[in-house]
Amino acid sequence: MTTMQRPGTESETLRSRIAAELERTRARTALLTDAVDDDDLMRQHSPLMSPLVWDLAHVGNQEELWLVRDVGGREPVRRDIDDLYDAFKQPRRDRPSLPLLPPGEARAYVRAVRDKVYDLLDGIRFADGELVADGFAFGMIVQHEQQHDETMLATHQLRSGPPVLDAPPPPEPRVRVAGEVLVPAGPFTMGTSTDPWALDNERPAHTVELPAYVIDAAPVTNGRYREFIADGGYDEPRWWSEAGWRHRTEAGLTAPMHWRRDGDGWAYRRFGHWSAIRDDEPVVHVCWYEAEAYAAWAGRRLPTEAEWEKAARWDPATGRSRRYPWGDDEPTAEHANLGQRHLGPAPVGAYPAGASPLGVHQLIGDVWEWTSTAFRGHPGFAAFPYREYSEVFFGDDHRVLRGGSFGTDKAACRGTFRNWDYPIRRQIFSGFRCARDARPEEAYP
Repeated sequence: MTTMQRPGTESETLRSRIAAELERTRARTALLTDAVDDDDLMRQHSPLMSPLVWDLAHVGNQEELWLVRDVGGREPVRRDIDDLYDAFKQPRRDRPSLPLLPPGEARAYVRAVRDKVYDLLDGIRFADGELVADGFAFGMIVQHEQQHDETMLATHQLRSGPPVLDAPPPPEPRVRVAGEVLVPAGPFTMGTSTDPWALDNERPAHTVELPAYVIDAAPVTNGRYREFIADGGYDEPRWWSEAGWRHRTEAGLTAPMHWRRDGDGWAYRRFGHWSAIRDDEPVVHVCWYEAEAYAAWAGRRLPTEAEWEKAARWDPATGRSRRYPWGDDEPTAEHANLGQRHLGPAPVGAYPAGASPLGVHQLIGDVWEWTSTAFRGHPGFAAFPYREYSEVFFGDDHRVLRGGSFGTDKAACRGTFRNWDYPIRRQIFSGFRCARDARPEEAYP
């Protein structure tokens, strides 16, 4: 990341952008936390998730640590609560028993922190070190809060009680999307060294050489996944890895999370509402083991992370890697289902403007897509600004997810953005698409 002196007008533009992103993000946090009463905020709705009030104060604490204290050199707002909101010191299952700030106090705390941040933003020099170059530290905090907003949205999906969130349905399909897309053999640039708010695990840009492969033109749908269930996919060990079958058996998996039998079909509970499964919608709330088993049943496999990224970013006309499948422009409502604009994945074919040059659809938004790749750093990786964001999670325990979901904000989603989780996790908004090696006659027609 380079540090340079910004001309005055450019600095003011960046300052205004940061302020707008901070305000927009906080409005989403408020929507998610104001939607329920204080008792609901303090309650743990699943041992996998924090009480919503913990997430609220945690985003304020991270903002205080990085922006108020580190960037701004200001006096602490609440040094006494640092340990309470340290995600590494406090496992999620234990957080309800902590002396957490009650809702009113938590809201007052995050407001006090934000007031200090706005004050320091007015005088920040974006040439005063790597941490603030191009506003990186502010962008990091925006992305951190948006990531917790998506986590809080997942908590809302797990909570019981009457529905409290509402949004219009996603758009209907505009084009028919089916089948597979051939991605030719050759090199492409993976990762980035230039995106100013890219996080450390997205860096640096590097060349990856891939053989020809074929990838689904769209994520796997509910309809296709129902075929796997109907064919006894959950009852056949041959489709599952040894670890996957063990988990399926121990966890009693028989269908995606939040599904239940409904007569001859299936229904799905989404944010407190039950409705019939829609066959053309991407399947969501499946773990990596389920995705792997489906792919084996279908005679396919999960794509590697590099295969997913080449399909999403590589432009065959120029050989360049784009920021998004459609180009370098920021996502709009025409490109992708992002930002909690809708409360579920859009049916396949709803976003033709977001397709890649090769014709791969809905790579950004809708559902996080499992890949076969274990989470590690790119060649030349350097932790910045702290090891605990990425590096401590590297290894075989976590699998990489790509592309974002309907609950992911545009600030925390791009063609290089990397997510990761344990292969048993499915409370997240996770789906997948399949891939396979190209046959010789496909690779060399």
